[in-house]
Amino acid sequence: MTTTATEPQLTAADRCDACGAQAYVRVTLRSGSLLFCAHHARRHADKLDEVATEIHDESDRLLSADA
Repeated sequence: MTTTATEPQLTAADRCDACGAQAYVRVTLRSGSLLFCAHHARRHADKLDEVATEIHDESDRLLSADA
């Protein structure tokens, strides 16, 4: 698994597959990809680490928005 935090690629139009909130994490699997809000990405992090081929995490944008 590779974790990346490059240029923001997710937009407000990208929605969490679990709840519909804005997605900040894209998880790439062998069979496709899933989008998660920061909450659901943290909630399922252990399992996602086991099965993901890549995790693109932009949740740090939530902290920079507060500054």
